[in-house]
Amino acid sequence: MSERYRRGVDVVQHLSSGSLERFLKTSRIAEVAPDFARMVVEFAFGDLYSREALSYRDREIVAIASLASLGHASPQLRTHVEAAQKLGLSKSEIVEILMQIAIYSGLPASLNALADCHDLLAEGDCVACTSHS
Repeated sequence: MSERYRRGVDVVQHLSSGSLERFLKTSRIAEVAPDFARMVVEFAFGDLYSREALSYRDREIVAIASLASLGHASPQLRTHVEAAQKLGLSKSEIVEILMQIAIYSGLPASLNALADCHDLLAEGDCVACTSHS
């Protein structure tokens, strides 16, 4: 096991509440491309996430905004929203990030990201939804 992979595993364990297996199963990459799964852990987490210039919190903000802007990365977006919540980002901060991307990526990307993460972000009844009924 390379040092890059060990660093990556440590980061993934930290971000995914100690469950590397759950993190890797979310994308199911390891089932069909184990070398690629290893490369993702090494590069994304062992090399990039382990750099010191940004905190994990800041990196999760970037990840959420980027993944939501893509408009087709729901499983990865959900994984990073969960990691951000674990790192202390509030639901309202994450909602605000997802609203902010509407400026740069358009309303459909923002609306889809909010819908994709609805169950992770909902806090009781929607005031706007119930006040118009």
